Amino acid sequence: MKLYIKQKVFSWTDRFTVRDADGQDRYYVEGELFSFGKTLHICDTSGAGRAFIQQKVFSLLPRYFVFVGDRQVAEIVKEPTLFRQKYSIEGLGWEIYGDFWAHDYAIVQNDRMIATIQKEWMTWGDCYEVDIADENDELIALAVVLAIDCVMAS
Repeated sequence: MKLYIKQKVFSWTDRFTVRDADGQDRYYVEGELFSFGKTLHICDTSGAGRAFIQQKVFSLLPRYFVFVGDRQVAEIVKEPTLFRQKYSIEGLGWEIYGDFWAHDYAIVQNDRMIATIQKEWMTWGDCYEVDIADENDELIALAVVLAIDCVMAS
């Protein structure tokens, strides 16, 4: 299943629209304007909150928590490295591989592909194609990708 994440350019907060391969809206993502640390809310098309991402403010390295409902399901941490970016996903058993500078990476679990992420270049604002192997992982994979985008932007 392919999802396309498109960032809205002229906005006071982080705002994304997530569409499926047919161009139909699936999710809306909006950040909070006045919050202590970055917070993103993922809502379905009816406006119901499905997940949210919250930054840990007092941390040596960028760290974001992923919540589905009220339950924390993952923690995204930027690992300390000298020449390349490396991230870890704690709580899901997922690993990330690829070229983060080019926004071309994959999320795997025990050699099982969870999702591949590619940035679409030459677009107005950030736009990503996320190919999720199992639709049961859709919401969590989307939240993890958005959390990685937050870490890269910070």
